[in-house]
Formats: sequence, structure tokens, C-alpha cells
Amino acid sequence: MVPLFTAGHVQAAVSPERALDAVREAFVAYRRGEWSMPPQVYVPAYPAGDFRAMPVLGAGHASLKWVTSFPGNPERGVPTVTGLVLLSDASNGMLGAVLDAGAVTALRTGAAAVLAAEALGRSGAMSAAVIGAGVNGQAAARTFLARGREVALWDIDRSRAEAAASELGASVAVSRDEALGADLLVTMTPGHEVLLPAGSLRPGQHVSLMGADGPGKAEIAVDELVSTRIFCDDWEQASHNGELVHAFEAGALTREQVTELGAVLAGEAEGRLSDDEITTFDSTGLAIQDLAIALAAMERAEELDVPTLPV
Repeated sequence: MVPLFTAGHVQAAVSPERALDAVREAFVAYRRGEWSMPPQVYVPAYPAGDFRAMPVLGAGHASLKWVTSFPGNPERGVPTVTGLVLLSDASNGMLGAVLDAGAVTALRTGAAAVLAAEALGRSGAMSAAVIGAGVNGQAAARTFLARGREVALWDIDRSRAEAAASELGASVAVSRDEALGADLLVTMTPGHEVLLPAGSLRPGQHVSLMGADGPGKAEIAVDELVSTRIFCDDWEQASHNGELVHAFEAGALTREQVTELGAVLAGEAEGRLSDDEITTFDSTGLAIQDLAIALAAMERAEELDVPTLPV
């Protein structure tokens, strides 16, 4: 019998703070070579969306996430992200758990956004904002709040931002420009529109760019990106499918200009160098993060009386 974590069970099992700690530990383990992660596989179904297969091995387990990203789905009353995470025992290959991929993805995406903001934001940063009040944007806002920080939400659909803010205990930004000016900014959009053109960021800001997680997507102009101190979750993945690919293909960016977040968290590289520096974090979403959340959920499987499936 294998535990089946529905979205509700995942959310009950893993708090935002536990998710942040688990994701931090995963970045460090991956950086130190203790976890391995083959490249994720994209199966495009454009223009509607895409399918992704994301494998990883670590901490005595392997996991595979089969997940979708169909940004137009909410207009049809169905989620943007759906799928499953399969967790297996790496010693014998036996399936150990099945988890809702949407809930896992939201938790680890929100955790990664805030983890980068905390690691790379300037000392004394005050304001925080999230652009995009969908499931993942709400997860980022919830994580900021769990860390004791006030956060403002902005969404192109103001009613969605208001509903999310009311549920979470956040505020609603007066305008998109107000949100974009936050000390700690998280952009959680479909990635089809450049939110940050050249000259839009001010000294001392940090931006976690979470929306450009696939081919053709971008939330920041190349000229603006290369004017900042750039960090990413994984160079190989980000330079092929994230914000970085546009700058890299244009010859405006080299590998030496980009630092992986894991190197900073492991104490192998410097993060922010000054309060005036602008830092950007390009997140494409890593399978190591999914495994981290799955393992954290398993810690509470018995306590929560998670239902099981026969295998």
C-alpha cells in the first residue's frame, strides 16, 4: 500500500517554512554532488502549454514529476498545473508515495522565490511584492508571510488579487508600478510579457523571476537583466529554458556572469556584494525541489492518516 497525498494532504503536511528549509537543503545537497538531476524533458503542446518530465535521485530516494503547464486553463475553470510526483526507494526501486504535482510545485516554487529573496536581498529590505496572484503567486506570498514579512499582491485581474490577499492576510498593491518597485520582488506570471524593460529596476532591488520556466518565455528585457548581478537555480537548465537563454543566445551573457544559488547557500560563492547592487534570480524550477517537498511530506504521512493505494 502506497500513501496518496492529495493537494490537501500535501498542504497539510508541509508548511511554507518547512518547504523553504527543505528546498534550501536540496540546493546545498545538489551543489555538493550528493543529489543528481538529469535534464528535465519538455513535451511542447504550444500554443496551449507543455508537458514536463522531471527526474531526480537523492537522500536514498528517486522521484519523477510528470506535470503540465497550460496558462489558459484557469479561464476554463481548470488548473494551470496538474500531474503527479512519484517517489521511489532508491535501494530497491519500490514505489513509496504518490503526490499531487500542483501542490508540490506551488510549495517549492513559493519557497524558492522567497529563499532567493532572503539570500540575495539587501540588508534592511522592507517592502515585498508578488506579481501574479495565481496558485504559485499565492504560495510565494504565503511564504513571505510565514517568514514574518508583509507582502503586497498585484494581478492583471484585480479581483483575483483582492480575493487572494483577503484569504492570506496580505495587501493589494495600488498599481503594478508600485508592486514592481518593491525591495523584494517576485514575478510569477505566464512569462509571455516583459514586465521589466531596460531601466526599470532601481539600486538595491532584488527580483526573483519565476515565470520564464520554458522556451520562449521572458519577464525581463535582456538589457535590464545583464545590468544586474545574476543568479540562477541551475545554469544548464536556465541557459536553455529560462530568462538567461535570451541573453546567452544574443551573446550578451557568459557563464562566468551567472552564479548558481546553491553555490551561495553552500558558502562557495558570494551573494549580494553591496546594498546598491541589483540582484536577479532566474528560476526554471528543479526536480531537486520536488523531491525535497515529497520527502518533507512523507515525514507526516502517518500523523495525517494519508490514504493509501494498492500497488
